Amino acid sequence: MTSDLLGRPLRDLRISLTDRCNFRCGYCMPRELFGPDHAFLPTSRLLSIDEIERVARTAVELGVSKIRLTGGEPLMRRGVVGIVERLARIEGLDLAMTTNGVLLPRFADDLAAAGLRRVTVSLDAVDQEIFEAASDSRFRVADVLRGVDAADAAGLGPVKVNAVIRRGLTDRQILPMIREHRGSGRILRFIEFMDVGGTNGWSRDHVVTAEEILDLIRSEWQVVELPASRYGEVAQRFMLADGSLEIGIIASVSVPFCGTCTRARVTAEGRLHTCLFSAGGVDLVPALRHGRPGDLEGLLSSTWAGRADRYSELRSGARTTLPVEMSYIGG
Repeated sequence: MTSDLLGRPLRDLRISLTDRCNFRCGYCMPRELFGPDHAFLPTSRLLSIDEIERVARTAVELGVSKIRLTGGEPLMRRGVVGIVERLARIEGLDLAMTTNGVLLPRFADDLAAAGLRRVTVSLDAVDQEIFEAASDSRFRVADVLRGVDAADAAGLGPVKVNAVIRRGLTDRQILPMIREHRGSGRILRFIEFMDVGGTNGWSRDHVVTAEEILDLIRSEWQVVELPASRYGEVAQRFMLADGSLEIGIIASVSVPFCGTCTRARVTAEGRLHTCLFSAGGVDLVPALRHGRPGDLEGLLSSTWAGRADRYSELRSGARTTLPVEMSYIGG
């Protein structure tokens, strides 16, 4: 098991398949900066399916047991089902995906057949007007919910539904989201608005804390706290007292969990980041394409072993390096 300077093991890897997305959520890809003229990564710079598999297999050899495919929107990556099929062959690997859900009706059955275990669907609002303001897309809430239903039907569950809560925008959707998903067998998770990247206009004034979210939920329902499901669990877990819905709250800003963070991230073009709030990352491509046997394993291992990241615990207003954008690192 590979551990970092603070004794945290490497257990989870997120692999971004593309930096493209069909949404323009303000906390990730604001349209004024990711408009029609934005230069996305050309196909030639994306990791190939063989390279993605090599990274995944090497990570598993170093102790990773869970890989989550992200983006951008991962279902926009050509050959995504083939990528899932290749990774699903890796023994002992728990394979999941995060998606905005609108392409799931087309892909859910094939993804399940290829070996995907679960999906997490991003949905910040069930009110159409608020959803449009948050996602800045041409899609409707019903499009996302059809995707969630398709994932349920394909056995990609329990489906987790993630909602980023931003004061003055999606904070009005906490209770409606609960009403929508009660009794569905899904898991609903609320995420504090985080300062990932440099383009989302983040301010602490926009953060609705986990305590505030929980107080609001308790104003209408009784809740029971649940234990963490595993080491490195990022969400505080609760169950409505009637058993109708599990709710998670991810409090990266108000209650940082850096001390148990086990996650690394690889971007679509092959840069390894050891923190969601990091900057440049480490380029894996030379080791992948020109390295000798063992070079990739050594690079992954030494990069994690030298890790001391704990940005959320140390969070300050000043950064000395430009942070990587959410759409690029994959959340």
